[in-house]
Amino acid sequence: METHEFFLYLLVILLTARIFAELATRLQAPSVIGELFAGVVLGPSLLGWIEPVEAIKLMAEIGIILLLFEVGLETDVKRLVRTGVKSLVVAMVGFVLPLILGFALGYWLFDLSLLVSLFIGGTLTATSIGITVRVLSDLKRQQAPEGQIVLGAAVLDDVLGVVLLALLYEFSISGGVSLISAGKVLVFVGAFFVLAPVAARLISLIIKRFDAVSEIPGLLPTSIVSLVLFFAWLAHALGAPELLGGFAAGLALSRRFFLPLGVALHTDESFAHRIEDQMKPIVQLFTPIFFVFVGLSLNLHEIDWGSLFIWGFSLSLLLAAIMGKIIGAFLINEPWAARWVIGMAMIPRGEVGLIFAELGRVSGIFSNEIYAGMVMVIALTTLLPPFVLKWFYGRYGDRLQADRQQAY
Repeated sequence: METHEFFLYLLVILLTARIFAELATRLQAPSVIGELFAGVVLGPSLLGWIEPVEAIKLMAEIGIILLLFEVGLETDVKRLVRTGVKSLVVAMVGFVLPLILGFALGYWLFDLSLLVSLFIGGTLTATSIGITVRVLSDLKRQQAPEGQIVLGAAVLDDVLGVVLLALLYEFSISGGVSLISAGKVLVFVGAFFVLAPVAARLISLIIKRFDAVSEIPGLLPTSIVSLVLFFAWLAHALGAPELLGGFAAGLALSRRFFLPLGVALHTDESFAHRIEDQMKPIVQLFTPIFFVFVGLSLNLHEIDWGSLFIWGFSLSLLLAAIMGKIIGAFLINEPWAARWVIGMAMIPRGEVGLIFAELGRVSGIFSNEIYAGMVMVIALTTLLPPFVLKWFYGRYGDRLQADRQQAY
């Protein structure tokens, strides 16, 4: 690709992503749906103006790493500790059940290979904490008991999802499932999660010191991006996906993260806020490129829409994705209305599900048909819950308050 062509492609991607994201938000849908649809429109599925070339793919990969950094930055580990057993039950059931259901459907019902079925199950485990937080915040239910349970469960889901992603990444490289490979990855991931936050926190103290004396603007975002990229490289060197490095860096620099090492490494709230504020424009620049790239990689013309497979595959996985999250909420001691809210709030897959699906496509594990089916399931599970939750609270919000007062 010529340089001037790449500039034009990038211009069109950024502007179209923004326009469709704005439209999606105005329609009360998550912005990620608009960015995904922008890729479908620009790519081979509709207009065919832009192809998913290597240069765009590279920028999309930077977008994924920064997106996981933001997820880690917004992860509140203390919240998970506070909400305790209820969040743990919701998270574990909502993680294990979709994994089992997705794998079982792929392996036994649709006769797919072991690795493909594992990737399908892995994609269904995801919960988008960003979309969940946004919906609960819009409804002013973030601090409600059910909101706290959901957010605690979503935090644990994120951590478990990233570990599973590391395992699937190793399987995709080795071309098969191996207990030795799985054990190696778990050891590396465990070591990385123990050491990376300590290293990141120590490095952040050095960055903070230089930032205080620097007379040139921009030192903080430059240093943090460099740290994220270094952690991404380090994760890859240890045999884990680069995404893990971004997540670990964000988790370590979060103002809500804590380390059991005494006061020396306690978080400086104002410095953590400055990191969030100065990194957001960079994250918001790169992450839409990833979502557009997902849409560009999808060629709807190559799918046989008359085939029973694509419809049966998508609908059965959609049911598994919904039921796998809702069942966990009904195993805890909460009023029935609160259980429905918790279950529905855990359904959105959003950006986290798309990361799993994209890894499956890039590794050559997902065919175009399976990839399209997975993207449709992710899109529907992301799009529907915000509308259903708003309707549910509008109709049963008073009943929920009454049930809770009666219960307590």
